[in-house]
Amino acid sequence: MTILETANYLKALDNILILTHVRPDGDTIGCAAALCQALRDLGKTAYLLYNPEITATYEPYAAPYWAEDGYQPDHVISTDIAALSLLPENATSYASRIELAIDHHPSYGDFAPNSCVDPSAAAAGEILYEIIAQMTPITPAIAMPLYVAIATDTGCFVYSNTTARTHRIAAALMAHIDVAQVNKALFRTKSKVRLAMESRMVADMELFDHNRVVVMEIPLRLRQEMHATEADIEELSSLAALVEGTDCGITLRELRPGVIKISVRSGPRVNATEVCARLGGGGHRAAAGATVEGTMEEVKRKILQSVAEVVEHAKC
Repeated sequence: MTILETANYLKALDNILILTHVRPDGDTIGCAAALCQALRDLGKTAYLLYNPEITATYEPYAAPYWAEDGYQPDHVISTDIAALSLLPENATSYASRIELAIDHHPSYGDFAPNSCVDPSAAAAGEILYEIIAQMTPITPAIAMPLYVAIATDTGCFVYSNTTARTHRIAAALMAHIDVAQVNKALFRTKSKVRLAMESRMVADMELFDHNRVVVMEIPLRLRQEMHATEADIEELSSLAALVEGTDCGITLRELRPGVIKISVRSGPRVNATEVCARLGGGGHRAAAGATVEGTMEEVKRKILQSVAEVVEHAKC
């Protein structure tokens, strides 16, 4: 669906539930909150399904919109969800009811009968901005979560996915809000525990492929030792990609014994989406992920093998 078709589709709905993905980031939460507010501004009944994994970082943006227990929607929409496997456990019962998906991942699984998907968008927040602008005036209550969505998915506008379109939309949003405090909170403030975890991850990192691939690990024992919260762990997946001389940063996080979350951040040589797709995941060319069963060492071997195969295939 086009932006205009999606906006018109949404304007015809009422009694709406919006879903976000597991381990929610700023993009999925920001998009859902902004869309919910826009729908309410149109006089619609709209809520977000509570996400049990939300952290203190993003809770304030979603809190006004959580659905009460027992809420029965007539329509279900997803924002920034590329695959049904990324639904939180409490959202799986709605999987077959998602009638509109709004997303920007190249790996989007085409699971909804209607979709507005633009892989060229740096964040799903860019797509939501254009949709909402066709529906209702942009207010501060809409602008702030959209800014959070776009800023977080672009690393405060420094990742390679950032485009002129990104900056134009951010500038339009900044006409309605003051972003100084949110930028400091999201990008220039770290807890002591977070800094300590980063130090340990760097100390224990491993380099492969002529020092072009770096692997960092977040085992459960490290989190337990540091008494780290989910907020302390957020965005640690970007740390590996900061190592000078590397073009592929891999972070392995042990979610629970025998289950490892893989995050890949890469340069042009390594297609992160293809690497993670081989292990059942997906995402973007420069940023992708997968969740794999196995020990840390087993999963490390699998992801390194996947990187080697994707790089070799690209040479053909």
